[in-house]
Amino acid sequence: MSTPQEHRGGSPAAAHSDTRPRHGLFAWLESRTGLVSKAEQFLDEKIPGGARWAYVFGSLLLLVLANQVVTGLLLMAFFAPSATDAWASVAYVQDQLPLGWFVRGMHSAGSSILVLGLLGHMLQVVLSGAYRAPREINWWSGIVAAGLIMAFALTGYLLPWDQKGYWATQVATTLLGAIPAIGAFLQAILQGGSSYGNLTLTHFYSLHVFVLPVLLGLVLLLHLIVFRRHGVTPSWRLSDEELHRRAVPFWPRQAVYDLAAGGLLLLVQCLWVMRTHGAGLSAPADPSVPFDARPEWYFLPLFQLLKYCPPALEVAAAVVAPLLFLGALALMPWLDKAQTRDPRERGWSLLIFFTCIGSAGLLGGLARLDDLRDAEYKLRKLAAHEEAVRARQLALEGVPAAGGTAVFENDPRQQGRALFRLHCAGCHRLGSLGASDADLRGPVLTGLYSRGSIAAFLQAPDAPTHFGSTPLAGAMKPVNLPAPELAELTEYLYGLSGPPDLNEEKRRRGETLFLDKNCDLCHERDGKTEGTGPNLLGFGSADWIRSVLVHPGSPLRYGDKNDMPAFGKKLEAAEIERLVLFLRAEQAASPRR
Repeated sequence: MSTPQEHRGGSPAAAHSDTRPRHGLFAWLESRTGLVSKAEQFLDEKIPGGARWAYVFGSLLLLVLANQVVTGLLLMAFFAPSATDAWASVAYVQDQLPLGWFVRGMHSAGSSILVLGLLGHMLQVVLSGAYRAPREINWWSGIVAAGLIMAFALTGYLLPWDQKGYWATQVATTLLGAIPAIGAFLQAILQGGSSYGNLTLTHFYSLHVFVLPVLLGLVLLLHLIVFRRHGVTPSWRLSDEELHRRAVPFWPRQAVYDLAAGGLLLLVQCLWVMRTHGAGLSAPADPSVPFDARPEWYFLPLFQLLKYCPPALEVAAAVVAPLLFLGALALMPWLDKAQTRDPRERGWSLLIFFTCIGSAGLLGGLARLDDLRDAEYKLRKLAAHEEAVRARQLALEGVPAAGGTAVFENDPRQQGRALFRLHCAGCHRLGSLGASDADLRGPVLTGLYSRGSIAAFLQAPDAPTHFGSTPLAGAMKPVNLPAPELAELTEYLYGLSGPPDLNEEKRRRGETLFLDKNCDLCHERDGKTEGTGPNLLGFGSADWIRSVLVHPGSPLRYGDKNDMPAFGKKLEAAEIERLVLFLRAEQAASPRR
């Protein structure tokens, strides 16, 4: 008959002491520490029913945690936890430090793999019935560890002090502050005051690298101690006699399974990081510029749930829903009244688990689907990406002492972009910036004055993306020409700005068409004479764009039908020049040539 210790998956400790000859270093180490016999005891521990691939999940989680510790320590060596320097230090790691992008990518990917591993481990535990007596404490400590890992993810999100982390974590702290009675106090403690600032970052940093690691270490220690006491949960399909007969030591077979699974996981993680070139980094945090932040995938279910709740119920949903989720999981050991661990006889427990996980997965999927269907969100996301790319390019040239958004101070083009967002984006759209189709009150400026945009305008000047949403609608008739002649007329108008890539022969034929079709009856080209349409001297050039910005209602431009503000009265001359520079740069980068 097997002993109780063997039924738990272990073996008597006496079997591992003083029975093996040890020599040299091992004998010395054993005599001083006893570690050698402890290691032998661990390696020789019996696994009831034999080694299985299903037992690798716990080891994989420890491997990923080790990755997080090592990569986190490396990142700490270069991270500056202050609101002025945090973003610049992360940008340096990502773009300039040799292999910094790889280390940061491994740390970021590790957080997602850790959550996936937790789900896989929990599934294995639930299917095998390992949450039942006498392993309840192991189950509960695992749930607490999962909550702490999610807290790691939330606190780490803010550390780069970029737009994404800044705005995403503000949602969490705002919801925390709305909790009755204690919410405001907790929010003030976490933020270090009434609003986000340097103390917010240092508080999150302290939680992420000191407080949470200590708490998680203690919980995992308890988890491992209880696990060592009860051992692995064997298959429900085998009798006690069969489990005892098939029992094998952890070494070598189960150890090989664990090592093989760990090696494969690291390989996949490395390949993924190399494919994505590390973790993303958005533009520096700017409280004055709203940002459509989305949390990481494992927080999307809660994000989506809040979208379905009226404002009065948001706090209840944000606090109560996770508590109900965790509470249902925590009650599983007491709700499971089955006589065996056979999953077919534990229907209610399995229903609770898969309802919790399935509802979270459904909400996360709906959040992804909503974003895929939201064209305006895609435009804003693209604009944010472009701003992040530009910020990181500027950081390569050096970040001012003020840090963060100060990286833009010496970039006139980026200043022009900010001016466009502030003064023009409400009516126009340029690339990913600006109004949606429904909100357009002026022409789309993407590719403005390029060959493609000129041809499109000639054929449909009253289209919604041109003058259709302005008082100028109907002022010009569509130009109906065969494709070759349309291309020649387009080349002539395109050439009025003096571009370097002009086809001179097509331009000359286009000028002839301009006269033959009586375009000059409405459009003068001397820069002095008024007409029923704009004077086209320098059409599309920097001077032309400047004149439209300064005085669009001039008789030489759009006259009395113009409803665009005269920015010559609203902006300084230097701001006009930055806006012109930005518009010209966007024209040059436009694919609509």
